[in-house]
Amino acid sequence: MERMSLGCASVASGSERAVHAALAERCTGGEMAEHADADRERQRLADLARLRRVRDRIDREYARPLNVDELARGANLSAGHLSRAFKAAYGESVYSYLMTRRIERAMALLRRGDLSVTEVCFEVGCSSLGTFSTRFTELVGVPPSEFRAQAAGPLEGVPSVLAKRATRPIRNREARPKPQRLA
Repeated sequence: MERMSLGCASVASGSERAVHAALAERCTGGEMAEHADADRERQRLADLARLRRVRDRIDREYARPLNVDELARGANLSAGHLSRAFKAAYGESVYSYLMTRRIERAMALLRRGDLSVTEVCFEVGCSSLGTFSTRFTELVGVPPSEFRAQAAGPLEGVPSVLAKRATRPIRNREARPKPQRLA
């Protein structure tokens, strides 16, 4: 049986109640607080590892239909906890992160020029051309069709790694949409 060293006592790993009961018998109040802090830190690190796995799964499977419930189940978290923790750790919601990955991939496919905007939309996992176009325009600042038309010119001959980095989409309405002309 594996044993955990708890500083003031060494107890067999098992249920949390047994560990806490053994600590209460053997430790002073200050030592209990230290162990509680250590437990919180271990839990925080475990949660961050789960969030990294969720983010890695999104990066790998962006073209598949993904939703928060499915991702949360895969990480053994509730959907609400995953949403809150992901936003706290990465600064954006799970959906925003997924859409950013999809738009990055769409930009690369549109830059290539051999697929239509509709084909790119479905290739990156979006099921609605309208939603895809709206999100693309929000992040990139121009509609996908206009991006495709412009993409061939200025970055021709630039290695794809550098082109991707230079044209990476910007989140949180930092991309400025073109002013609309009213007739």
